[in-house]
Amino acid sequence: MEGTKIKVPVRKKARIEIIPLIDVVFFLLATFVLFTLSLNRIQSVPVDLPVAAPQSSTPPDPNSNVTIQVSGEGAIFWNRELIDLGEIPSRLAFFKTQTEDPRILIAGDERARFGATVAILDEVRKAGIQKFSVETRTRPTGK
Repeated sequence: MEGTKIKVPVRKKARIEIIPLIDVVFFLLATFVLFTLSLNRIQSVPVDLPVAAPQSSTPPDPNSNVTIQVSGEGAIFWNRELIDLGEIPSRLAFFKTQTEDPRILIAGDERARFGATVAILDEVRKAGIQKFSVETRTRPTGK
């Protein structure tokens, strides 16, 4: 006796139909376009912005600014005058007492060491001078 053969139906491979997908995408696109066209324009509110004006018409006193420059060889310049590192604290203290609004600019040449610049910055902070800047451009030594 021969076994009975059972026929198994052949399964078709699943396919993604692209045409209905395109129809849905175009429908959504048309919906968003029509929706945005129906929106009312937002009216702006006029705002009076403040105008910047200088505090005073007199230029700042050049004596209230000091430039301390550190060179690659470790030399320190106080307003283009070569000084020793030990002179910095006394000069800063004198400058603070003689100037109403003391400001310091710390600069360096292209080969200046970071450690020497930080030592100058520490001395400025120890002297209690609050307004100081560190120049990010390099300049020739002693200039």
